[in-house]
Amino acid sequence: MFHFAFFLRRFKDNTDKEYLQKFYDYFFRQIELSIREIGYGDVSINKKMKDYINVFYSILDKINNWDKLENKKKGEILAFYYKLKENDLKIVNYFNDFEIYLSKTPLKSFTKGVINHKF
Repeated sequence: MFHFAFFLRRFKDNTDKEYLQKFYDYFFRQIELSIREIGYGDVSINKKMKDYINVFYSILDKINNWDKLENKKKGEILAFYYKLKENDLKIVNYFNDFEIYLSKTPLKSFTKGVINHKF
């Protein structure tokens, strides 16, 4: 979910909203289908999807100003969601590098085969 949150954060301002909405819908539909394949029932799936979406929006909110945050604060954000050792900056550096990668890669590179799927 962190990767997708960084993805949306990066492309939200300079991409057609309808296009990103399709990508968002596809992403969460795939999560739902995966939960169904595991064998959960409709009630459980609805609860799990609600939980996933709440976590996703929580992540989006916390990384909104990622590029302006100190690495220590970034580590605290990541530690909230991951079991991290204290002062573990490897994952902070990973997401800093991931954000740089996203900034250098056009959106079409990521969505070429995804958006064309039936929803």
